[in-house]
Amino acid sequence: QVRLVESGGGLVQAGASLRLSCAASGGSFSRDAMGWFRQAPGKEREFVAAMTWTGSATPYADSVLGRATISRDIAKNTVHLQMDSLKPEDTAIYYCAGGGEITASGGRFTYERVQYWGRGTQVTVSS
Repeated sequence: QVRLVESGGGLVQAGASLRLSCAASGGSFSRDAMGWFRQAPGKEREFVAAMTWTGSATPYADSVLGRATISRDIAKNTVHLQMDSLKPEDTAIYYCAGGGEITASGGRFTYERVQYWGRGTQVTVSS
């Protein structure tokens, strides 16, 4: 059974940094995309960042561009999200995503058909 387990969330002040991690078990994502989504209270889940298994594509949401860095350790089956200059609007539950694909259309990338989800880690940014 495939499991994705997130860690690294917490309560921080605006301007701080956090590094979220996701460890996959029960299956390999060595040739799959992995990424991160988030869901704020009262809002729909939204894409944050993703990476192909080759690292050839690393799309980011406009809201985190320049403040977030996604990385992967293929051998360890992990994916990380470094978030800097955190803002109160970054407050959300952050979910790890695995499988699916990153497609390109009209100059934009989309991470879709995610196959596996973690249970999420809470990130709260105080002003």
